Amino acid sequence: MKKLRDYEIGIAKLSNKKHSYEFVLDDAFFDEFGKEIILGGNLQAIVEMDKTESLLTFHFDIKGTVKLICDRSLDEFDHPVDVQATFRIRYGEENAELDDDLWQITPNTQSINIAQHLHDYISLSLPMKKLHPRFVEEEEDDDDEQDILIYSSRYDSDTDEEGDDDEDDSDPRWDALRNLN
Repeated sequence: MKKLRDYEIGIAKLSNKKHSYEFVLDDAFFDEFGKEIILGGNLQAIVEMDKTESLLTFHFDIKGTVKLICDRSLDEFDHPVDVQATFRIRYGEENAELDDDLWQITPNTQSINIAQHLHDYISLSLPMKKLHPRFVEEEEDDDDEQDILIYSSRYDSDTDEEGDDDEDDSDPRWDALRNLN
């Protein structure tokens, strides 16, 4: 967690205007969060913070590649990432998470650590099914074939009714139930 201190933004002494920050997200950054999803990466994050009297607005622009493991072959591959996101923090009486993209902090808060936000935005941009690029075209072809819905039912053209069984083909148990009316 020591490495994550590099992602703290001191807000107490900043003037009310736009401020720009640039961060490099490398393997050491992802090591701090564990390697369950993302093994490593090489990304650049540009964070613009607009500070006003009552609100801090962060605009994230994250670009680069992350190392993932293919779900099919278990091979490691680089996946491109291009994320734009906005996060807001307002001042209030207590610290609280009001929404996914809106937090509340007390006016005496000295700094904000955005490392978790950077990691979350990158993680949420990843596909559910992580496939090596050599499998992507094959998967798209399979998806096209799976989109075809095949449905058949018996249709009697003489009566224009669907699913009417002939008397000879009917199940005697159903006939007994129909006679209960």
